[in-house]
Amino acid sequence: MLDIIGKRFWFFLISGVLIAIAIVSLIAFGLKPSIEFSSGSLQMFRFEAPVEYDAFIQEMHNLGYEDAIIQRTETGQFLVRTHKLTDTEKKQIESSLTATFGEHEILLSNDVSEQVAAETTRNAAIAVAVAMVGMLLYVTYAFRKMPRPFRWGTCFVIALLHDIFVTVGLFSLLGRIFGWELDLMFITGILAIVGVSLDNTIVVFDRMRENQRNGVSPDFEIVVNRSQIETLGRSLNTSITLLITCLALLLFVGSTIENFIIVLMIGVIAGAFDSVFVAPGLLVVWDKNEWGRFLGRKKSPAVKA
Repeated sequence: MLDIIGKRFWFFLISGVLIAIAIVSLIAFGLKPSIEFSSGSLQMFRFEAPVEYDAFIQEMHNLGYEDAIIQRTETGQFLVRTHKLTDTEKKQIESSLTATFGEHEILLSNDVSEQVAAETTRNAAIAVAVAMVGMLLYVTYAFRKMPRPFRWGTCFVIALLHDIFVTVGLFSLLGRIFGWELDLMFITGILAIVGVSLDNTIVVFDRMRENQRNGVSPDFEIVVNRSQIETLGRSLNTSITLLITCLALLLFVGSTIENFIIVLMIGVIAGAFDSVFVAPGLLVVWDKNEWGRFLGRKKSPAVKA
């Protein structure tokens, strides 16, 4: 039989490398907030005549908005994010664009104040925190008939935090390369990851519960290993299906949900990995009191907690 759980510390090492990359990326690059999380102005222009993307960027630079973030939609509209503009600055941009590219329509013009941005940031953090607490309570309750159910909930939440942290860190790295911003679609993606990770991990944990009730083995490590093998195919198939769907959305829907799709794709990969290899491994480490080995120290004799 394939020995997955016996290699748990190798999987922990892979997770540690991913977390280290995430930490370095967040320290070096951070996350660039969009105007939903920082004050600024957002405008969308639609021109009657076709306008080249490079020409539009050059015109904005000529107007002194070198720091403007400009995206072109699939239908040829231009979404422009800048620092907070005055009414005079907006009129100047409109008249200059009209003189250069011809008549246009302003489809969107929003300003976000610092107070609104701070409130949005706080609400997003609260939403993620509430989801995490809810998952802990749910898993603990769902496995209440198992020995030490709080361990199951705790290991689940640790794995979920691993998913979120790795996703945020890799998004920071990719955002530095492609100019992606932290916006509300990013937060939506993070919350979606919570749901996807819950589904994957619950499947593995539920199979562990069934195998333990059916008396597969008195050794918890053997029970976990068999459960990992039995759910591996299902986890891979589900994750691959989700990735194909996300790729199709990324290719055919375009930039409007780009951040959501990228975050979800990273989270699906990280979630598939930790639901099968990390979360069950943590339960075995806790059951065998291997925290010293887990932290890289020589294990000393100890009584199970």
